[in-house]
Amino acid sequence: MPTPADLVFRGGSVHTLDAARRRATAVAVRGGRVVAVGHDADVRDFVGSGTEVVDLAGRALLPGFQDAHVHPAFAGMTLIRCDLSEASGAEDAVAKVRAYADGHPDEEWIQGGGWLMDWFPGGTPSRTLLDAAVPDRPVHLVNADGHGVWVNTRALEIAGVDAGTPDPADGRIEREADGFPQGTLHEGAAALVGRHLPRASAADGLRALLAGQAHLHALGVTAWQDAMVGSDHGAFDALPAYLTAAADGTLTGRVNGALWWDRNAGAEQVPQLLAHRERNTVGRFRTRTVKIMQDGVAENFTAAMGDAYFDGCGCRTGNSGLSFVDPEALRGYVEVLDAHGFQVHFHAVGDRAAREALDAVAQARAANGMNDHRHHIAHLQVVHPDDVPRFAALGVTANTQPLWAAHEPQMDELTIPFLGTERAAWQYPFGDLLRAGAVLAAGSDWPVSSADPLAGIHVAVNRVLPGGNEPVFLPEQRIDLTAALAAYTVGTAYVNHAEDTTGTIEAGKLADLVLLDRDPYTHPAEEIADTRVLATYVEGEAVYTAS
Repeated sequence: MPTPADLVFRGGSVHTLDAARRRATAVAVRGGRVVAVGHDADVRDFVGSGTEVVDLAGRALLPGFQDAHVHPAFAGMTLIRCDLSEASGAEDAVAKVRAYADGHPDEEWIQGGGWLMDWFPGGTPSRTLLDAAVPDRPVHLVNADGHGVWVNTRALEIAGVDAGTPDPADGRIEREADGFPQGTLHEGAAALVGRHLPRASAADGLRALLAGQAHLHALGVTAWQDAMVGSDHGAFDALPAYLTAAADGTLTGRVNGALWWDRNAGAEQVPQLLAHRERNTVGRFRTRTVKIMQDGVAENFTAAMGDAYFDGCGCRTGNSGLSFVDPEALRGYVEVLDAHGFQVHFHAVGDRAAREALDAVAQARAANGMNDHRHHIAHLQVVHPDDVPRFAALGVTANTQPLWAAHEPQMDELTIPFLGTERAAWQYPFGDLLRAGAVLAAGSDWPVSSADPLAGIHVAVNRVLPGGNEPVFLPEQRIDLTAALAAYTVGTAYVNHAEDTTGTIEAGKLADLVLLDRDPYTHPAEEIADTRVLATYVEGEAVYTAS
């Protein structure tokens, strides 16, 4: 007789997502690890007097979801500040700012975020809207996509930003007719005000991280790659919070932190990155990755494109976006990072940025040889068809954010008209990448968009938003349910060098699991997003249980 298990699941659909994509009905867990996977009869002898038995009752058990690109500490900071993520539009957002300011009279700055560009004409909110709500204190609100901020006049005054302030090389100040800042600061221009923000306290940082972690666990997420740690961006660095939580055991997620590459510096920062990697492996947290943000986003015309954007009349402009790191320098930096054993996590939205990242990996491969660092490129909104086969050839993982691959106001009003017909058809080519042999990982970029993996899986399979009735967005790029689930589990585990211990349900692996209220394979694809998480387990311990 085997030693009794601590936890047994039986009577349901177990999707292991192992290499053979086996299905089972029961799982036994002991000491935080899976000890048996099979049918109900296979786990019967693992049930003892102290075993907790969960009747799946036909519901589904899967490996815990893993997010390949997310910012839970920053999202948590928004949750505990002025949160606009649930606002219905511009008027409601301003009302929420006013209510928050009234409820927090002692706060020196009103900080928060979550506003959407499609609430405002041209995607750029005005300072005067905030002035009417909060005229006497500075207001600083980060866009939901993280690529711009909305500020009031008082914030501009404190920062000394006026009509004579030039645009920085890596950003743009939206301006009124007389040249005075309009209230929206894009990309690097956000730092003009951001550098004046008060530092977040250590206590608030930890509270924000734990709030973000709780939200992820409630969505079935057990592991993730935080796409920015080790940076003072926005007067808050998530790294100290992670180290505190990892040391005291309150970090229940399994996390790889991507160390931020300062685009205003060069290779002289490598020794500091090496020092971070050496000392920041604590509990479930490690920092073995460097994040390089190569461009901006298409909606504010800072994503790096191979050809210029169109204007509203369909004519070419002189702007093809920004490469935040000089492409030649990028190739040298990646070669050095690769030689030091770092994984590189690129942000690339435009096709030129994706090509620059691939070229950098190609140079590293030529100089250092093939290795197992598992470099990956996130977002991949626009990818030139010629570059699709290069992902598999270079061993670069496609780090996808599937929820964005659908028709919605920002896509239809602020993106497609300015990309043009040909380039718009190159967006989010998940199907092409998969067919070309690329490894797919998946994430949310929360708080840019919802952290719900099931919503992302829904869009990856349907190319339509949950509950939406818009036309299918580039239907040839749809992927099947198994491929989408794999991207959110073993694909991301692969990116994080954790597929030997997580990402699938197999004997010997850690019992990081998610229990769903139904088997998504037995329902129409149009209902994937209706699936709900009932419980989330990390090493066999419930870190979330639905009420």
